[in-house]
Amino acid sequence: MEHILEQYVSVTEKETNTWFKVGLTTDFPEDGGACVKYKTKQIAVFNFARTGNWYACQNLCPHKMEMVISRGMIGDDKGIPKVACPLHKKTFSLENGENLNGDLEAIATYPVKVENGFVYVGFNE
Repeated sequence: MEHILEQYVSVTEKETNTWFKVGLTTDFPEDGGACVKYKTKQIAVFNFARTGNWYACQNLCPHKMEMVISRGMIGDDKGIPKVACPLHKKTFSLENGENLNGDLEAIATYPVKVENGFVYVGFNE
């Protein structure tokens, strides 16, 4: 399973050289997430409607190596937008992937932009 984790590397907007169209804004639940596939990666995309922000991260939870992050509950921890794994409630920052429980490695995060009703996730290929 270690090789699966290796394919997930955080990307900043500045590092992005590929914007992948993942769907219409209406394809994603308000204040929730959905999973999309980009090449061999499963990416969790979140519409944080109550704050007007969008986030993307790896869908793979490093705790038990399950593809479930997109089904996690979103909220905030002292102003930091976060997602909680639906299986074991491990929480991760949606801004930088940091494990807010402090007991796991960070998850990969990706920039998101919305243009003309479409959602795009940024990658560095």
